[in-house]
Amino acid sequence: MIRLNNGKKTLVIIFSLFLLVTTGLNVKAQQQGFFFNQYMDNLTPFNPAYSLLDKSGSVNTMARKQWIGINGAPTSFLINGNLPLESINGAAGLIVMNNQFAIEQQTEVNAYFAKAVQVGLNDYLAVSLNAGVRNYVANYSSLDSTDPTFRNDVRETKPNIGFGVMYYTDWYYLGVSVPELTITSLGTASVQNNTNFRNHYYFSGALITQTSEDIKFKPALLLSYQNGVPLTANISGTFYMKETLGLGINYGTDNEMAGILSININNFHLGYSYQFSTSSTALGRVNIPTHEVTLGFRFGKGSLTPKLL
Repeated sequence: MIRLNNGKKTLVIIFSLFLLVTTGLNVKAQQQGFFFNQYMDNLTPFNPAYSLLDKSGSVNTMARKQWIGINGAPTSFLINGNLPLESINGAAGLIVMNNQFAIEQQTEVNAYFAKAVQVGLNDYLAVSLNAGVRNYVANYSSLDSTDPTFRNDVRETKPNIGFGVMYYTDWYYLGVSVPELTITSLGTASVQNNTNFRNHYYFSGALITQTSEDIKFKPALLLSYQNGVPLTANISGTFYMKETLGLGINYGTDNEMAGILSININNFHLGYSYQFSTSSTALGRVNIPTHEVTLGFRFGKGSLTPKLL
């Protein structure tokens, strides 16, 4: 692990202050089209340029269930695979996502290509392009087939394109991405203004420091924005013991907090998060949690930057 010199210490201070300012933003956050708590361990679905940080091929999966016990509550599934192209300092892969909420379901399949250019001794500038399709289904007839309002189901498929930019070194990264850039909105009638189907803009950043011989600390930040929806910020902090056990917590400006547990053994990564509300309106009421499980596997023994562990 590289110890921090004065220049790096200054950047750490600036980054930390930025995190503090971000958490103080007085914004009313709303549910984004796609999100999962453990983005700090797998940012590729938000910015495919992140795949270049790992020099080995990998497969990552995620299952997320919100509001346990409520019928029709949001459910998300994710799988993404990454193949490094070391000869050109690039990577390629596939991302498949599925979101379900009551009668609505959206499935996305995107292929991506990423390429990095070395701009310093340990500094790289990476760009990524992704393209695919987004399929939206709303079974309105299942609500009441005799009501003319709900007579017609909606089934639409639209193309999707996106891009990402990331600057990274051996101990931090900063990225901007638009992984879901569509010309027209999915859905019709009442769902036309649904925020799930608008363009998504993300800013991400993370750094890692060695607090002791066996412990590393990684703060991470993910900002997301959609047209017509207030900026949403999520910050996290994770301690890694001997690069095997990770304990972390994250907080979002949507008044949601989550505890995170991760285990890295050989080529396997297992993660779990428990999310709950911190809103004052939930005090005195039964808190309905969200559970999230991730499982990843890396092929080979290629070098893994500290940001990925």
